[in-house]
Order: sequence, then C-alpha cells, then structure tokens
Amino acid sequence: MKYPKEYLDEIKTRLKVSTVVSKTVSLKKRGKEFVGLSPFKNEKTPSFTVNDEKEFYHCFATSEHGNIFDFVMKIQNLKFGEAVKHLAQLAGMQPYMFSKQDEQREKKWKEYQSIFNQYVDFYHNELLKNESYSIARDYLKNRSLTKEEVKKFKIGYIEKNPNFFEKLKNTYSEQTLVETGLFYLDEKKKIYVERFRGRLIFPINNISSQPIALGGRIIEKIDYLAKYINSPETNFFKKGSNLYNLDLARKLSNKIDNIYLVEGYMDVVGLSKNGIDNAVANLGTSLTDKQILTLNQFFDDIIICFDGDESGYKAALRAAENSIKELKPEKNISFLFLPNKEDPDSYVNKNGKANFIDFTKQSKLSIHQFIFSHYKKQTENNPSSLAIFEKKLRSIANTIKDDFIKKYVLEYFLEKIAELTPHSNQNKKKFFVKRTKSLDTTKRHFNESQSLTGVELKEFSLLYLVMNNLNLLQINIHLIENIKFFTEVNKKIFELIIEKLKSGEQTSIEDLKLDNQLLEKINKFAPIKHILKNQPVNDQKTIELLEDISRDLMNYDLEFRIQELESKFSKDMSETTFNELKELKKKQNLN
Repeated sequence: MKYPKEYLDEIKTRLKVSTVVSKTVSLKKRGKEFVGLSPFKNEKTPSFTVNDEKEFYHCFATSEHGNIFDFVMKIQNLKFGEAVKHLAQLAGMQPYMFSKQDEQREKKWKEYQSIFNQYVDFYHNELLKNESYSIARDYLKNRSLTKEEVKKFKIGYIEKNPNFFEKLKNTYSEQTLVETGLFYLDEKKKIYVERFRGRLIFPINNISSQPIALGGRIIEKIDYLAKYINSPETNFFKKGSNLYNLDLARKLSNKIDNIYLVEGYMDVVGLSKNGIDNAVANLGTSLTDKQILTLNQFFDDIIICFDGDESGYKAALRAAENSIKELKPEKNISFLFLPNKEDPDSYVNKNGKANFIDFTKQSKLSIHQFIFSHYKKQTENNPSSLAIFEKKLRSIANTIKDDFIKKYVLEYFLEKIAELTPHSNQNKKKFFVKRTKSLDTTKRHFNESQSLTGVELKEFSLLYLVMNNLNLLQINIHLIENIKFFTEVNKKIFELIIEKLKSGEQTSIEDLKLDNQLLEKINKFAPIKHILKNQPVNDQKTIELLEDISRDLMNYDLEFRIQELESKFSKDMSETTFNELKELKKKQNLN
C-alpha cells in the first residue's frame, strides 16, 4: 500500500533538508544554500549542496540528487518504507501502520479536510463580496486591516444566523460534521448550531497549509460572550501541537533566525501588515514543549512577546518556566515586554516596523535573566527568603534537559545570588577564586565551535602545542618559524609567539599577554588536547605532532592555491596555468 501524500508532505514540511543531512554531513551556510563534503565520494573540496527552500540536495561530484527520503535511503541503505518510518520519528509523528484503523482515519481526514476547505472558502468569499457583511468590513478597517491581509490570512465572517450546516449535511453525516468542531447540537432547541456565528474567523492551518481549526473573534461588545474562542480539540487538531501562521512563517527560516511568539491572531496579522511576517501565535493555552520543539526545528531564536498587562506577564512567566527545559546551546529563548496596555498589534501600528525591531533589540531579556529577575522581586533580604529563592532557581535549572545548558544556567543563577550576598562569600574568595563564564559567553563559544573550520581547528592545535612547550620550541624554533597561518587572529598570535621566542628571553604564556578570551577559545577547542590527555607525551612525540600539524596546514595552503588555479584555468585555459596546477597537485600527492 502507498503512504498517503498528506502524510509524506507533513514529514517534509516538518523537517528541513539541512536538518536531516546535517546528521551525516557537516554543512556550512553559503548564501541561501548549505555546502559540505560529499557523503557519496571521498573529496577534499566541498561539492555537495543543500537547498531548504527548494527541498532538495545535490552532489556535483556524483550527480546524486533528491529529497530527504532519497537521502536517508541512500545513506542508511533503507527501503522507502523504512526511510519514512525513520523520518516520521525524527519529525515527532506517529508511524503510519496501514491497518484498517489507519484506512478509516485517512478517509475521515479527507472528509474533515474537505469540510474545512469548503467552510473557510465560503465565509472568506462572503466577507469579501457580500454587501450585507459591511459591519465586519468596517470593523477590519477600524483595525487598519486591508483586503490584502484578509486574503493573505483567508479571514472570514460568519453571520449571526448562518445555515451552512444544511448545505453540508447533504454530503456528510451529522456525526462527521459535529466531529469537526464547527457545529454542536443545541439540546434545548434540538438543532445544530454553528459554533463561530457572529464572529470573524481566522483559519488555523497545519504545517502543510491545510485548515484544521478556527479561531473566532466577536466584533460587537457583548459582555456575556468571550472575545476569542478556538475550535475544540478533534482527532486532527490538538491545541498544544499547533501554532497559528506557522505554515507561512516557517518558509522564512532560510532568511531569518528569529520568530516572534505572540498571544493572538490579530497580533500576527497586525505585525504582518507592518512587514513583520516572522510571527506565530499559540492557541489560547499555555505554551507547550511540543510548540517550542516545533519552532526550534525552524528558528534559532524564539522571542516571546505577550501583551503588556498583568495577564500577559503571568502568561510569559508560565511560558518561561515551561520552555526553559527545552533550552539548547545553539538555541535562544527571549522575552519582550511591551509597555502596559499595549499588545504587539497596537504597538506596531502606532510605532511602525523599525521602532518595533529596535525595541526588540534594546529590551528583550533572555529566558534565564527573566526568571531570575522575576523571583528576585519576590525575595526579601533575609536568610529564609534567600534560601527559598535559591531553592526555587535550582529547581528550575534542574528541569533543563541539556546538561551543558543546565550547568551554565545554574552557574548564572548562583553567581547572581552571590552578588546579593557579598559578605557570605568573602572568606571563600580568599582561598578559592573560580573563574566562571556567563551563560551568554558559553553559548557564544558553543556557536563559535559550530562555525569553526578545519583549518582553524588545526591552527588551534598548533598554538596549543606551542604555548605548552615554549622552552622546547625556543631551542627548536626552526621547526615552526615558517609555518603559514590562514586566519588573521591566529596568525597575529603566532607571530607574537615567534617574536618572543626569537628574542632569546625565557618566555611564559603570561609574558605573551594574550587576550584571555582568545586563550580560552584555543584551550577549549584545540582537538590536540584530547590526544595529549590519552597518551604520555615526551619532547620527541611533541615534535612529531607539530610536524604532522604543519604538514596538514601546508596541504591546506596547497589546496587553496589549487582551487584558485582551477578557477583561473577554467577561464583562461592557459598552458602556463595548467602546468602550475600540475606541479601543485604533484606536491599535494607527495605530502
């Protein structure tokens, strides 16, 4: 049996090609694409590209080309069905079992989809064309929304006494119509009622842009009615697993790293009207793990921006305590608090896009800063209160799943508490001073490690060896004085070391007066330190390791020059260029 197209499309839309490929291939961003070494052939120059926007990979060395299913089948030697199961699990989806239940579910899904499409299309078109809907159109004008926004988000309006149920029941059973959540039975009158009557409707789409639920807003001031309502949960709609506008916003993830998470549909629409399309809204419930994980698949920085009132602040605090556990070194979660009585829609309409973005840059708080700041305000300056404060922060830090982030968030909390109680730490400081990094520095270092090239890592290893063997290399300076460095910062450090060693004076690392952050970076990322830990190293071994690394750096230089000549030869087809190229390749083979 074939997998339903909708099921396969759902997997493809949940998973970027780069997400799947990067589990096997080390990728680097280059413009709109990613590049890396081919997994299908041994090579030194990257010829393998990934394009998330077009949802394919291509290998210029072997002409291999395809989507995520093709890639997993080829790399892991799987059949199509096995690849689908593997990727469905990676996407957080239930496996498709091909049982009778699955067949029935697929049939119900098609009916559900058809009903929602008809329903949304009908009331959207009515809002655009029906003259009797002027009250709804006037409301939208007063909210500064144009026909463009109405069409983009397929907003509709349902009159107070609709009868679309009667039209649909000719094709679908009453039970099927009720299961969509669009209708319910009025027990007293024994009639089926449209849940969203008298409201503007905002279609909630799944990640494949199919409507699966609605949000509804009243446009008249009626005290006994809720301003907003959402579809009830159904077999195909779970509030905690979906986000309004994710289907459109995710398409921007190749160009934009951050996403605004707001409270309401009108906030998303208002931001979009002002040119800020990277916004989604949660659906009337507390922020869930699933929503954070979904956003993390597409964006590196989630900016939670709830309304600037007390309820918005409380919602933000709940969101912070719930989402911090999903924090990862390469991901950020921040909070943006607007002035009181403002929401994202009202703020951006008053102040414009540029001001909103500037306000974000100046005012957003990282998640750990927000949590600390909140609980600090609740704390009194006495031992009991401070003990409760510390216990609470330790408890929150311990919910974090990633061990590295957990460590540094806890360290941040304890450092900040120590600043509140300086006298209690005075004696400890006399005996032991711990140099700690802030969480932001740690995350920066992690992000740097993700972007370091092979040549930078080799340079770090060489610098690490040199700085830890200054006396040995002062005697044998001829071994290192002609080594070529490629990155400017490392080159300057190396030149400084060579100059010191050549002076003939006894030199220590402290004498070099290097920037502490640079030293930390070298000590943190130099791969050679792992080799040195695992085996005894004497002077002879150190020299051998130096020679190996210098040979690798020489090969990097040759490779770079070969690439330049290949590019030149492709343009001038000169015999001189060809001969130079041949000589360099000969040297490369000798090395």
